[in-house]
Amino acid sequence: MRALISVYDKSGIVEFGRRLAAAGMELISTGGTHQTLSQEGGLPVRQVSEVTGSPEILEGRVKTLHPVIHGGLLARRDSPEHLAELEKHGIEPIDLVVGNLYPFAATISKPDVTLADALENIDIGGPTMLRAAAKNFPSVAVVVDPADYDWVAEKIAANAPSGALTMEERRHLAAKAFRHVAEYDATVAGYLTGAAAETAALPEQLSLTLNQVNTLRYGENPHQQGALYVPAGGVSGGIAHARQLHGRELSFNNLMDADAAWRTVSDFDRPAAVVIKHANPCGLSSNDDLAQAYRQAYEGDTVSAFGGIVGYNRTVTAAAAEAMSPVFYEVVVAPDYEPAALELLKTKRNLRILAVAAVDTGGAGSGKAALDVRPITGGMLVQTPDALAEEPSAWKTATDRAPTEAEMDDLVFSWTAVKHIKSNAIVFAKNRTLVGMGAGQPNRVVSVHLSERIAGDQAPGCVLASDAFFPFPDNIELAAAAGITAIVQPGGSIRDDEVIEAANRHGIAMVFTGVRHFRH
Repeated sequence: MRALISVYDKSGIVEFGRRLAAAGMELISTGGTHQTLSQEGGLPVRQVSEVTGSPEILEGRVKTLHPVIHGGLLARRDSPEHLAELEKHGIEPIDLVVGNLYPFAATISKPDVTLADALENIDIGGPTMLRAAAKNFPSVAVVVDPADYDWVAEKIAANAPSGALTMEERRHLAAKAFRHVAEYDATVAGYLTGAAAETAALPEQLSLTLNQVNTLRYGENPHQQGALYVPAGGVSGGIAHARQLHGRELSFNNLMDADAAWRTVSDFDRPAAVVIKHANPCGLSSNDDLAQAYRQAYEGDTVSAFGGIVGYNRTVTAAAAEAMSPVFYEVVVAPDYEPAALELLKTKRNLRILAVAAVDTGGAGSGKAALDVRPITGGMLVQTPDALAEEPSAWKTATDRAPTEAEMDDLVFSWTAVKHIKSNAIVFAKNRTLVGMGAGQPNRVVSVHLSERIAGDQAPGCVLASDAFFPFPDNIELAAAAGITAIVQPGGSIRDDEVIEAANRHGIAMVFTGVRHFRH
């Protein structure tokens, strides 16, 4: 029996090679792998060039691409014609392939990577060899994952000299090999797409390769299965890569809400705290004192806060942790925690504590552009993120009265807040704090009613943000009755004149942004 070994990741390969040789397998290898096995491992290993009778050429670009190698891999052992042809050409079968590929994803993640560097790290012979072995898995075993070395070596040793693996085991290994190659190819395709047109529209074809990193107890409901996947060779940071510092296993809904919390606070330059319930901010505040930001966020809706998720965009202080203590929360999300804050939060047995880093999409041209991907029946919807850089100085004052400086500060805050609330979204805000909101309603009038009800006696003096234009002036009448003093909205309705007239009649300042922030 013969094993062809060519790996970039050499972890565990010497011990694996030693066990294969002890089971009676002849070892064949290439360049660096040959050196590792022969010099570090002291194992008898034949060079591929010795087997093929052809030297490695083009600086090692051509090594295993040879009929002697691929004939030995692709010949069906149950075909007398294939075996006769091997004998005619003096080709010996290869029974086991061990391989993994050049570190393309790691290469393009470097901020100073050049196109030449990236191209040099596109593996050609490796994927071809793995595909050939996996195609012929009834006759050839293929191992791409070092985690499989131990059990494969045990099976081969127990069945020497035949080294028999079951058909199901071979199929399992072949599937892993094809996934390994598919992930690699998708990463290369993504890079070349991004490098060719970094500012272009969405690609005509989009390859998504996801790796499961964690199974969940269940999905949104107990009868649904759930798991967490991350893009192969993709971005780092964000909730999918958060470090859990304390608490029970995260659920599907925990992760969804934690992501809503992190997205919301990450949109603020100033310190901010948010309380999330069912993926919507029910409390949100920005204040240089993080503990005060939390208290104001909590007071925005003390009823909904129970059992929610808290998010911060700064290191959690001991004072902020102390302020949270009386309330039951499922998850807290932040970049980091002061030691005293972490110690205090850990006294809550059921609180999941997550440390989250900003999302890193790699260097320029890495092909790791962040996309918003959502499933629908029979397909996927894909869009670029709603990450437009806002320019409040470019907003247009539509009414006779312009907002005061204080109102404008709250309008900017409320406009950032409203983009994270489900449409039709309305926000009431005061002192950079959300005091009322309406989310996910079939019409905007209901959202204004809900915002006023939640705000209660805090409504007078608030500003209002609407994620889309007002189609009728009835919303303005409701806002005026609630005590709203200023409004920010996209504008663009065919009834803008009527809406503006109603605002002027009530002395409300209103600005148009020219941008809509629907979130379905």
